[in-house]
Amino acid sequence: MERPGPGTGPLLILGIETSCDETAAAVVTDAGEIRSSVVSSQAHLHAPFGGVVPEVASRHHLELVLPVVREALDEAEATLDDVERVAVTQGPGLIGALLVGLSAAKALAWARSIPLVPVDHLQGHVASLYLAPDPLEPPFLCLLASGGHTLLLDVQEHGKFDVLGTTLDDAAGEAFDKGARLLGLGYPGGAEIDRLAREGDPEAFVFPVARVPGLDFSFSGVKTALLYEIRSLPDELEALRADLAASYQRAIVRALVQRTLEAAERTGAERIAVVGGVAANSELRAALPDAVAPPPELCTDNAAMIASAARYAEPVGRYLAVDAYAQSL
Repeated sequence: MERPGPGTGPLLILGIETSCDETAAAVVTDAGEIRSSVVSSQAHLHAPFGGVVPEVASRHHLELVLPVVREALDEAEATLDDVERVAVTQGPGLIGALLVGLSAAKALAWARSIPLVPVDHLQGHVASLYLAPDPLEPPFLCLLASGGHTLLLDVQEHGKFDVLGTTLDDAAGEAFDKGARLLGLGYPGGAEIDRLAREGDPEAFVFPVARVPGLDFSFSGVKTALLYEIRSLPDELEALRADLAASYQRAIVRALVQRTLEAAERTGAERIAVVGGVAANSELRAALPDAVAPPPELCTDNAAMIASAARYAEPVGRYLAVDAYAQSL
């Protein structure tokens, strides 16, 4: 296949994502077509600890970021000569992990005189909805639920959103991970609970989820309720583990769905979208059957969504001065 070269083919965006424990790179066209998307997961390294160890994540990103970029370019049948924009996650996330990807992107952009676009990770999740073959056009209401964030967003145009509600404590994905540890399941916890819950009765236990003012969420209480329930069943835990997982998942999903539908009613939103790692949860998808969601591989952290977001953002000028940020600005 003949490579297009700069200015002779579609504009290609190289995306790099290292905000947590996935080292990812992707090549996306300016029209939103994914030419390649490579994700190297570190889940096996963090599984013994039941969660992500920031120092381990950063060191592994150092080893993988350039090989992953090379693989993404190879799969796209492109070279850096074909790339007209480099997009990279600037934050939020683990600061050490972010700095690895940001440094790699700066170096590539500087060495090849390619424009650099720093991308907010949350904007990236929303922009996963804008990728081909079935892009969703604003306006819409978006539930963003992941390991680090739970937000209700009013998306009126590309590259922008207004926050309608957020979590006051744990994110939904964090609640899944912590619940999985309490149940003695593996990591990542959300996928393990989703798998086990299919074998259990979601009505076996009643786990309350806190109702807080406005459109915010709170998941610390349901986690504590699961802890107390487990402590009360020392001899029956093995037999009831699937029921506990199913009931716990039902409580979290119910809270997400109720708040989302309430937000849609308040705002008059005609379309609902769900993004982020929790959007891959089978019960959440079933509970919001009319909601638009990316395919599962674009729900978890990936670089295609970062490249997609860069389509609606301007490159920065003095990009060597661009720094990472751990929390949303």
